[in-house]
Amino acid sequence: MKYLFCALAVCLASALPAPAAEIAFVNVNVVTMADDNVLREQTVVVREGRITAIGPVDDTALTEGTEAIDGTDRFLMPGLAEMHGHIPAAAAGDLQRVMTLFVANGVTSVRGMQGGVSHLAMRGRLERGELLGPRLVTAGPSINGGSVSNPAQAVAMVRRQAAAGYDFLKIHPGLTRAEFRATAATAAETGMRFAGHVPDAVGVPLALELGISSIDHLDGYMQQLIPADVDPTGGIGGFFGVSLARIAERGRIPAIVAQTLAAGTWNVPTESLFENMISDEPPASMRNWPEMQYMPAETVQRWAERKRELQSSADFDRAVADRAIELRRALIRELHRQGAGLLLGSDAPQVFNVPGFSLHRELHYLVVSGLTPYEALQTGTIAAARWFGVSGEAGTVAVGKRADLVLLDDNPLADIANSRRVHGVMLRGRWFDRRRLDELLSRYERSN
Repeated sequence: MKYLFCALAVCLASALPAPAAEIAFVNVNVVTMADDNVLREQTVVVREGRITAIGPVDDTALTEGTEAIDGTDRFLMPGLAEMHGHIPAAAAGDLQRVMTLFVANGVTSVRGMQGGVSHLAMRGRLERGELLGPRLVTAGPSINGGSVSNPAQAVAMVRRQAAAGYDFLKIHPGLTRAEFRATAATAAETGMRFAGHVPDAVGVPLALELGISSIDHLDGYMQQLIPADVDPTGGIGGFFGVSLARIAERGRIPAIVAQTLAAGTWNVPTESLFENMISDEPPASMRNWPEMQYMPAETVQRWAERKRELQSSADFDRAVADRAIELRRALIRELHRQGAGLLLGSDAPQVFNVPGFSLHRELHYLVVSGLTPYEALQTGTIAAARWFGVSGEAGTVAVGKRADLVLLDDNPLADIANSRRVHGVMLRGRWFDRRRLDELLSRYERSN
C-alpha cells in the first residue's frame, strides 16, 4: 500500500510544469468577479504564486525573462471551487484521474465531503504544490446513523476529528435528534463547522437552529413544502423527496428560505446530480456525453443502471418528477433572491457527474433556475472564498490574491457555456496551457 501511494505521488508530481519566475497574461480581458464588469486589454503579472500587478497593456511593462501568455480576445477569471466533491484516498487507483479532470476544467479548489486520514497529508502536499490537484478543504469520515449509535459516540467522533485537524464535519443521514444535537454542540465547542445532509429525524428547521453551516443537495427542503397534516409518507419521499412534489406547495418556499437566511446557512444545491437522476433524458443518451470518455466504462454503466433502477420503481411518476425539478429551481431562485448563500457543487464523481465537467453543468442549471451568469459564477468564486474564510486570498482577480486562474476563449458573463471553453489553467502560479491539459486528459480517454 505504501509503495502504491508513493507511485501515485510520483505520477501526480510529474504532471506539474516547472514554475516560471514570473508569468504575465498580456492583452487579456479580466473578469475580476468583484463585479460584473470586464477590464479590457489588461496585463496581469504573477510571481511566486501571487498576482503582483494588473494594468492596461500599454502601461504595464514586463521585466526581462517574464514568460508572456497571449491573452488577446480571451478572458481571465478566478479558478472555480467544487464545494461538494469527493477525493479518492491517497492510495486509490482513481486519484490521479479525478485530480486531472478537476484541474483540466479550471477547478482549483475542492471541498472534500468525505475524507480520511490520507487526506490530511494530501491537503498539505497539494497546498505546497508537490502534487497535481486543486487545493483541498476536507471533512473527515461522515457522522451518520451507522458511525454513531448514541449522543456520546457523536461527541467522541467530533472531538477526534477536531483533534486530527480536519477542516469541517460531514453529516450523513440516520442521526437521531439527540445525536444531531450532541454533534452540533460539540462542533461549536471545538470550533468545527458541520455540513451536508439533513437527517429525516432532524428536519431543516432544527438543523438551521443548531447552526448547520451548509445544507447540501437541498436535502430536507421538499419536506418543508408540504403541510404536516396532508403527508401520507411521513416525510420520506425517495431520492431527495422527489415523490413529495406531488403534494408540495410552492407558496411555502419563501418562509423556509427566510429561516435559512436568518440562520446564515449556505446551500449547495447539486442540482446537476438531482436532474441527472430525475430528468427524462435516457441513460443511453447520457452515456454519450463527451466527458464520459474520461470515465471507466463500468462506472458509466453503473450510473446508467442506477438511473434506470430509480425511474423503473413503482412509485416513480414522470409528471411528479418534472414538478420536483420545477420546485427545486424555484427554491434556488428564491434562495438567491432573498440573499441566502449559494455555493457551487455537483457531488462529483457521482451519477453522470464527471469531475470538473459536472461543475460547468451545475453552472448551467443555476442560470436556468434564474441566476445571471455572473451570479452563478459567484457561487464558485467569491462566495466559495467567503465560506472557506479566505476572501482576502482568493475569489477575485486582484493584486495580492492567489494565482489560481482560468483563461477562457470567450466571455462567461455573456454566455455561461463559455465557462467550458478553457484555454489554460493557472494553479498556484503554475501554468497549464491547452496543449498540456489535452496531454493530461488523453491519459484517460477510453480509446487509450
